Amino acid sequence: MKKLLALILALVMALSLAACGGGGTSADGAGDTSGDTTSDTGDTGDAGDTGDAATGDQSTISLRLWGAEEDQTLLAELVEGFKAQYADYANFDIQIGTESESSAKDTVLTDIEAAADVYAFASDQLTDLVNAGALQAIDENMSQALEAYAGKSLDDIKAANVEASVEAASKDGTMYAFPMGAGNNYFLYYDSSVVSAEQAQSWDGLLEAAAAAGKQVGMTFNSGWYNASFFLGAGFTVGLNADGSTAIDWNGTSATSISGVDVVKGMIGIASNDAFMPIADGDISNQIAAGGLCAVISGTWDASAAQAAFGDGYAATKLPTYTCGDQQVQMGCYSGFKLIGVNAYSQNAGWATLLAEYLTNEQAQIARFGARQLAPTNLVASADETVAADVANAASAAQDAYGAIQNVGGNYWDPTASFGAMIAQGELSADDDAAIQAALDSLVEGVTAPIA
Repeated sequence: MKKLLALILALVMALSLAACGGGGTSADGAGDTSGDTTSDTGDTGDAGDTGDAATGDQSTISLRLWGAEEDQTLLAELVEGFKAQYADYANFDIQIGTESESSAKDTVLTDIEAAADVYAFASDQLTDLVNAGALQAIDENMSQALEAYAGKSLDDIKAANVEASVEAASKDGTMYAFPMGAGNNYFLYYDSSVVSAEQAQSWDGLLEAAAAAGKQVGMTFNSGWYNASFFLGAGFTVGLNADGSTAIDWNGTSATSISGVDVVKGMIGIASNDAFMPIADGDISNQIAAGGLCAVISGTWDASAAQAAFGDGYAATKLPTYTCGDQQVQMGCYSGFKLIGVNAYSQNAGWATLLAEYLTNEQAQIARFGARQLAPTNLVASADETVAADVANAASAAQDAYGAIQNVGGNYWDPTASFGAMIAQGELSADDDAAIQAALDSLVEGVTAPIA
């Protein structure tokens, strides 16, 4: 009932916005009201109900915002900018809390109505959040608010961001969040004093260079996030079914006529090389710092560690190709995004939508890159001189051309991690097709199991 009320109030807000046309700096320009209220009385805080801005008699809009710990300082600065931009319409009381983007879904779904009005989360959480009714759709009503006050239509926002990020922020053709950042993928860091740019293009070249220098090339195999790169590159797929279970075809033959068995043989060829270092999930930064690597597969979060370890040789590029049967196959990856959404139960859905837009616009994304090196999804921000010159960001963007949006169910992770560990630990032999096929069949059976 409360959710229905919030949606009805959002519609009322949109209608008032359409009537006022937006852009005014006085009460007359924004839609005059006869009775000023504050958020303490349960008022919706509609953007059309601004009070008498000319005399300073304005309503107070209360919002709660959750963001990652590393975003706290930046969020405080951006919130002040938001308040200044909309100062003619309302006073704002915006409380900022800390919530990791990786765990936002779990916290929000514990009690959606008690969650923040605006919150950041990883794109792979969107489906569950939408299904639970935890996100306000940025539909026609909210788009009217954006046009009237931010001067942008929903189509403008979609066009301003890379297409994949808009897809990641949408479900069934409806957009439910604003793209905040990209770069949630992985690529290759390497020491160019040991590995040439040409050698960095293939696993064969990498392992040859590492062996010659008495170094190793590192990658995490015991994680379905990383080991999927071999299968995705070979044309295999992973998807989410309507019931929340996962569809996966790794035990068959891909659209490119490559068999899953051949992919695994390619992985075994890498894992069995003395110049390869299998790195436990979560231990990549430690192994980079240890100094025994000349190349490693990781993401932007390890840029500082890689730069410190490789010094003047610090370089990065897309993932390498690997030998699969009689051909070289370019590794794929999961490409994830950071998003900011509005709680469907927010009593100030219109202002919350405007805040979410402000926190993800071009200027905010450039500032966020400077603060935490989160690659922009905004096309203009991506072309910014500082962003474009960043080594890790450039490699991440290059790898995104081979990326797939992560969309998996909960039963995906454990079987894929165990499967990767089998390969890393030498439990499968490249000359035993039957054992490899059996392992793949077992993997698929576990991943596709119904959600309990």
